[in-house]
Amino acid sequence: MSRQDRQFQGRGLGFKLSLLILTCTTAIFLAAFAYSHYSSKQTLMKEAGADAANLTLASIRKIEATLASVEEVPGFLAFTYGKGTPTPLAIKQDLTGFVLFNRAVFGACVAYAPHAYYAGTRLFAPYAYKKDGRLEYTHLGEEYGYPNADWFLIPSKLERPLWSEPYFDEGGGGAVMCTYSVPFHRDEDGRRRMLGVVTADISLEWLRELVGHISIFRSGYAFLLSRNGVFVSHPKDAYIMRESVFSLAEQAASPELRRIGQDMIQGGSGFVRLPEFVLGKPAWISYAPVRNAGWSMGVVIPEDELFEDLDRLKRQVVGIGLGGFVLLLLVIILVSTSITRPLKNLAGRTAEIAKGNLDIPLPESRSGDEVGQLSRSFEEMRLALREYIANLTETTKAKERMESELKIARTIQMSFLPKRFPPFPDIRQFELHAALDPALEVGGDLFDFFLLEDGRLLFLVGDVSGKGVPAALFMAVTKTLVKGIAELEDTPAAILDRVSRELLVDNEAMLFVTMFLGILDYNTGQLTYSNAGHNPPVLLRGGRADWLPMPRGLFLGVMEEAVYRNMTITLEQDDRLVVYTDGVTEAVDESGELYSNQRLLDVVSGLSAQGAKQMSEALVESVGRFAGSAPQADDITVLTIHYLGGGPASTSAQPKGEDE
Repeated sequence: MSRQDRQFQGRGLGFKLSLLILTCTTAIFLAAFAYSHYSSKQTLMKEAGADAANLTLASIRKIEATLASVEEVPGFLAFTYGKGTPTPLAIKQDLTGFVLFNRAVFGACVAYAPHAYYAGTRLFAPYAYKKDGRLEYTHLGEEYGYPNADWFLIPSKLERPLWSEPYFDEGGGGAVMCTYSVPFHRDEDGRRRMLGVVTADISLEWLRELVGHISIFRSGYAFLLSRNGVFVSHPKDAYIMRESVFSLAEQAASPELRRIGQDMIQGGSGFVRLPEFVLGKPAWISYAPVRNAGWSMGVVIPEDELFEDLDRLKRQVVGIGLGGFVLLLLVIILVSTSITRPLKNLAGRTAEIAKGNLDIPLPESRSGDEVGQLSRSFEEMRLALREYIANLTETTKAKERMESELKIARTIQMSFLPKRFPPFPDIRQFELHAALDPALEVGGDLFDFFLLEDGRLLFLVGDVSGKGVPAALFMAVTKTLVKGIAELEDTPAAILDRVSRELLVDNEAMLFVTMFLGILDYNTGQLTYSNAGHNPPVLLRGGRADWLPMPRGLFLGVMEEAVYRNMTITLEQDDRLVVYTDGVTEAVDESGELYSNQRLLDVVSGLSAQGAKQMSEALVESVGRFAGSAPQADDITVLTIHYLGGGPASTSAQPKGEDE
């Protein structure tokens, strides 16, 4: 318990009552305040969004109206020039008049396709534009290469009017601009011939001045994006034509800004919150499309300015609430103190009882109210508790010893078992998997497998007699002995013989182990095995499950004169060997019926299409389904080997001598 918790526990009932009332009152106030603040914020947000949207749309309408006025003359000239070929003088008069009397237009051009004006003229593109307040007139010739410019090529191919992306017109007007291009055609001999485009240029400086006059609150601003998300207008000069909304999103790794930019260039509109890095503080953006140019305008509003009035109201409400809180605290302290004073004497004695002093008597109370009843009840509880604690102490000690022993035994048992499957991923001749389902109490099942130095696989499954820590430790010793002796002996029988002799030494608990141990030459399929009183494994071959013939052998650790023999069988491709403990066949259901050997054979036969892992898990699951709600009396262990390699087949097991 922390120091603050202890201090709280030591406070009086008056303090706690005051704290509870104040907490509830504060919670109600905060809930009402939060709801009011949230509602006001949503209303303000809705109104601000509507105002921003109206401002954005009004600004866009102004830009669209200006652009529409720019679009009218090129459209009219394109229609006229498609009907007949004008003289150079007529073209000059049309262009200079258009540029001169339209303030928004920076320049205008009639760009003919190669050889389209006159047969002897390859390129003809007269261009009128404004420069330093004067009207200039020139021709865009071979050096300019206008047939490859986007403002000429794209509208010609699409055969429709189009606003270009912003660009610097080097060799022409010498300024950053956007161009509106209208292609014109003529029908000749039943074919539609592309003659050229009529263009109108607008300066980005003019757009910037137009957008720059848009402001909202104290520091809000507007900006303009091209169809590709490039900044056409922005308060920061470094962004114009050099940055896009997507480059800013990439630099800041901001998917939110990327999503906003994608919606803007796709013609969407909305009022959403911006990432804080854009302004260095929370802000909102209202955006909508400039449809005739394919651009998008955004209006940025700082959040602190948006909610300035709401924050002021919030501070006033909080001040009023704090004053009411202090006044309510004083009233509650006066009332609670008068109510809780009679409990102080009782609290002093019960504090001694809480420290463990159950021999101290409680003060007598003649009062018939709740305090008197509480005092008498505490006295009865003190006497009963003193007797109960004495009995509980002994019971708890015994239980803790038992639980600790079982936990240690289970930890030791499971730590000695292999856990990685598949254990040998580089070996393709076989699959191996083992599963152990422990019972509620500690058991002694064990399994192990490892490769010998000559490239063979040794595997074993065993079951230690008894339960608890002795069985777990005996299992660990047995497993360690097998691994050490396997380096010295070559056959399963010899290994079991030496392990049995070692287990006999100082075996005062008279524990023993049943074990099946096999050594598989996985290159030839030859399996040599021996048995120490263990259940016979199941051999699954050709979809049929049979018991593996077993040599006789006594439990390990019982008699020094015990004799163990080897048997050999050659596994065929796709053979499966299932080794298990008696926890499988001796499992019982709610009615006391055994799982039985025959049921095991039937279940294994039905798993002929499964691999080693699936067979092991399916068999353990089958036992669990059979047992149902019946308690598990013993550990359930299953080890399955699926032989995948080739080799000469042998359908019968041949006994071998003990020394072989």
